[in-house]
Amino acid sequence: MQGDGNGWVEGPNGQKMWGKHGAAGLFLQATHGGEPVVLMQHRAPWTAQGDTWGIPGGARDSHETASQAALRETEEECGIDWGEVDVDKELVTSGPAPSGWTYTTVLARVRSGEPLETTANEESVELRWVPLKKLEELALHPGLRAALPDILRHTVSHD
Repeated sequence: MQGDGNGWVEGPNGQKMWGKHGAAGLFLQATHGGEPVVLMQHRAPWTAQGDTWGIPGGARDSHETASQAALRETEEECGIDWGEVDVDKELVTSGPAPSGWTYTTVLARVRSGEPLETTANEESVELRWVPLKKLEELALHPGLRAALPDILRHTVSHD
């Protein structure tokens, strides 16, 4: 059922985490000027871990795979059409918690190779294509900061 994943659960270390069935985000890569870039979202202050930079994503619904949830959330938050994206792999980057909660980072690339235009919804202060080598300069969401070394080991540019 659509939207049945919205809600808080106990996550790793007893923290409150969003997504009754876990959560997923899209680590979407493209190339700009011969350099790999990633779509980053400056999260609105009212969101969980707001005013940090992360990847588009959110709660998984009961019927969704991590990839389906990440693509749906990216369309909702950034206006990106799923048909423009090729999924490479799913990487569990947080959890599992005793509740079963996990966060899955979905590694993907823009089919055309070039950054796509974006349209931010109310969950974003800004959307930006950021060079891969400059990600750590941003005020990253704590979960993304912790997972970034593992994510980078698995990205297309680092295989």
